[in-house]
Amino acid sequence: MPDENAVVGAAFLAGGANVIMQLARPGVGYGVLESRVESGRLERHPVKRTRTTFSYLAVAMMGTPEEKAAYRKAVNAQHAQVRSTEDSPVRYNAFDPDLQLWVAACLYRGFEDTHQAFLGPLRREERERFYQSAATLGTTLQMPAEAWPPDRDAFEEYWTGSLDRIRIDEPVRRFLLDLADLKFLPRPLPALLGRFHRFVTTGFLPEPFRARLGLPWSAGDQRRFERLVAAVGLLVRLQPPSLRRFPYDLLLWDVRRRIRTGKPLV
Repeated sequence: MPDENAVVGAAFLAGGANVIMQLARPGVGYGVLESRVESGRLERHPVKRTRTTFSYLAVAMMGTPEEKAAYRKAVNAQHAQVRSTEDSPVRYNAFDPDLQLWVAACLYRGFEDTHQAFLGPLRREERERFYQSAATLGTTLQMPAEAWPPDRDAFEEYWTGSLDRIRIDEPVRRFLLDLADLKFLPRPLPALLGRFHRFVTTGFLPEPFRARLGLPWSAGDQRRFERLVAAVGLLVRLQPPSLRRFPYDLLLWDVRRRIRTGKPLV
């Protein structure tokens, strides 16, 4: 995204919600659940998987064309192994441009929602610029550039129409609830942080996803969530841009170091 001042590290709070949105499409959900990429499994390598995921976002948003190409090559090598088998409940392939578009759309929706939550509403022309620059969230994967809806209004039509295609089967649901409760982290972190993480994850989830996952949400929950978002937003707006972007700058520095020294990116 051209304006680095639009990058907000506090958006990490919505990370769990965004993963749930992506995996609510069966092809993505089962692709992650059945993945044969051992090094990329969240429940077995939580630190590594979290680092590579957010490093990808840092590169997609702030990296050079060369850095995007390097990360795309690294991701391609991993995604080549992610495809359904005869025993899979649904057919999927990580190179499917339709699924790639869905993942990119969820990422964009998350960035727009958190930007407006923490920095304030975007004017129409600002939102359009923000949207146009976000195509890299998909093209840094394998999404063809022409697959990105041409403008923000077209994106809204795509998004609304795509909500009819979300489905969370029970195996994926159990995986996502464990994600919301941080059960992939070592003890005692799930006990200490899991309840709060499920709360903010549920708060950032749009209602259709919340309902499909079976997560209760009351009017009181919404009021508490809005107070939390307002408090975080105040802190974000008081920060200088360099601090506001943390840890994206650090992650991008690490990616550049890995490229320079020949270390794996994912």
